[in-house]
Formats: sequence, C-alpha cells, structure tokens
Amino acid sequence: MTEERLPLADLLAKAGDGDFLRGVAEAVLQMLMEVDVEGLIGAGRHERTGERLNYRNGFRDRTLDTRLGSLQLRIPKLRQGSYFPPFLEPRKTSEKALVAVIQEAWIGGVSTRRVDELVQAMGLTGISKSTVSKLCKDIDERVGAFLDRPLSGEWPYLWLDATYLRQREGGRIVSVAAIIAVACDAEGRREIVGLHIGPSEAETFWSSFLKSLLKRGLKGVKLVVSDAHEGLKAAIARVLGATWQRCRVHWMRNALAHVGKAQQSMASAALRQAFLQPDQASAQQTWRHVADQLRPRWPKLGVLMDESEDDVLAYMSFPTPHRTKLHSTNTLERLNKEVKRRADVVGIFPSEASIIRLIGAVLLEANDEWQMQHRYMGIEAMVEMLSPAPTNETLQLPPKPA
Repeated sequence: MTEERLPLADLLAKAGDGDFLRGVAEAVLQMLMEVDVEGLIGAGRHERTGERLNYRNGFRDRTLDTRLGSLQLRIPKLRQGSYFPPFLEPRKTSEKALVAVIQEAWIGGVSTRRVDELVQAMGLTGISKSTVSKLCKDIDERVGAFLDRPLSGEWPYLWLDATYLRQREGGRIVSVAAIIAVACDAEGRREIVGLHIGPSEAETFWSSFLKSLLKRGLKGVKLVVSDAHEGLKAAIARVLGATWQRCRVHWMRNALAHVGKAQQSMASAALRQAFLQPDQASAQQTWRHVADQLRPRWPKLGVLMDESEDDVLAYMSFPTPHRTKLHSTNTLERLNKEVKRRADVVGIFPSEASIIRLIGAVLLEANDEWQMQHRYMGIEAMVEMLSPAPTNETLQLPPKPA
C-alpha cells in the first residue's frame, strides 16, 4: 500500500507551493474536520435532531506548515468539551496522509474506498461518498471556472496540440485525445485558453472545439500552429478562417523518415536552408531548389515538399520578431511533458471528468506562472501587424485631378 502511494506523494511534492494546491489542501482538511465534528455532535450544521450530543461554539485559527506551504485552518470549537483534530499532532505522518488524500481525491475520481482508508489512517472516523464528491466538486469548480472563462480582445496566434491518454469506458480501455489550446493576445501575452477531450481527431471533433473557443470570445485569429492532424486544416478554414502553419519540427521528422539514417544529417542541413531566408519569397525559392536537388534520390521526400510547401512556410508572412515562436508547437512542449508526467502516474483514468480534473489543474498552475513572466512576443511588431492598412482618408492624400 505504501509503495503505491509514494509516487503520488513525490509527484505533489514536486508540484510546488502554488495557491491552487494550498487552497485544495485547506479545503480538504476543513471538510474532514467538519465531518469529524458532525460525528462527535451527532448532528450536522443547523440540523435539529433529538440525537444531538453537543453544540458548536465558533472556530479557532491554526496554521499548519506543510511542503505545500502554510495552511490556514479554522478548527471547530464545541460548547462542551473540546475538539482537536488528530492529524495536527504527528506532523510528518499527517502530512504524508494529507498529500495522499489530496492526490487520491484529485486523481482517482470518486474512489470512495481508497479515500476512506487514508482518512482513517489520519485518525478520523472515515469519509462518505458524498464527502468525496464535495472534495472533487471544489476542485472541479476551480478548474471549470478557469477552462470556461470568457476571452476578451484579439488573439492573433493560436497553438493546438493533442496528447493521448487512456480512459476506462464501458468496461474497456480506450485512447482519447486531450487537445490543449494556447493563444497569444494583442498585448503579446500567452495564455492557455482551452482543453477538450474526445475519441478522435476528425473534422467534427476539431470544429466542435474551435466553435467552443469562439463562443467564449476568441477572435482575431490570424495563424493557427499545429501538427498535421486529420481534419484540423479543414476545421480551421471553416470555423476560424485563419492561416494554418504546420509544425516545422513534426514536419522535419516526417521528411527525414524518407531518408536513410546515414544521409539524414546532410538532408536536414539542406532542408533548413529554406528556413534561414529573410523573407517568404526567398524561402519559397530556396525550398523549391532544395526539393529539385533531393527529388532524384528520394522521390517521396520531393513529393512531400511539393505538397506541404505553403503549410510549412506560412509563418514567413508574419512579423520577423515573431517567427521563431510561430514555426512550431514548441510553446506547448514543456506543458505537454508536465501533463504526461502527471498522467503517467494515473495510468488509466476512470472517467473523462477525472482527466479534466487533473489536466485542467496542471494547466491552471502553468497559466498562473505564465502571467508572472514577461511578454511572450514583442508588442511593437504586434501593433504593427494588427494596425489597419492606411487609406487615402487616413493618409489625407489630395484627391486625384479630374
């Protein structure tokens, strides 16, 4: 039992001491104390019953120091006698149990039996299924408020990427796609703007997600960066009307798959020549020249270059200072690694709700960190790109002679 929970404790310990995790820890402990006191009193709050043994008498504040930070607790007071939660006595043991309880409630969905075992290990009287649901509901409300928040202003750039997770469904294990959306606003700041879970990556799946972003206020999208997912390109054109940039990193892997390992370094160096050009026209010219050079030896690579030229070089028509962050989905790479690290601990998710609960919480923390950082893109180039093209009226040009 201990060996199974140690990875969970280590995982949460590495997660840092963000406000979100501290808030969850405080909510969990507060609810556990309330349940324990209800058992001692023989009645719930404001409940009238002849079986009542005692009455509440306010609270007293207590700080609990943990690896999550200092937790501010309100310990219930009784009119007769006293109440002191057992988990505040043995700090080290209680801290491990607290971490496990939070992780089990967070990751394990509504696994009442497992949470109940951990609560009893803390010296309390156990926890009901309804209480577990309340614990999960608190987390779900915070994550839901984040994922469904309204979006304002313009968002010129949008990055999309899919991570595949395993979920139990109808007695079998299925693979589901978790789509994460990151956008950059007109002020040059990036935010995580969406999470969507679905069984496939068909056009209807992508269209549904993109439409949900529009309903929340996403607008002004000029470029969408992603891998070549099936159905996505058509959904982008139909729903957003934006340009699509095929992730250059993923494309390069696909391209080199047509080349023998011994020649991949040489082919890679040749392909990169197009990406080093100062403007789109030069990049396209170099691209076609390299394609003609490589085509006789690797005809499939030549066909791939012909078919994907516009998609891979789409970012070249955008401001030069922004291009290094527009040619691939690298902005999502670190985020996806953290998602996979958490998901690997779970292995198989019990439900879609548990996926959203865990992955949504990871995204919430990451988004908070991003807001404390500098702008992701330069504001000067952003203003220049978004400024309307000058007209005769704005330039105050004299009228043409009759």
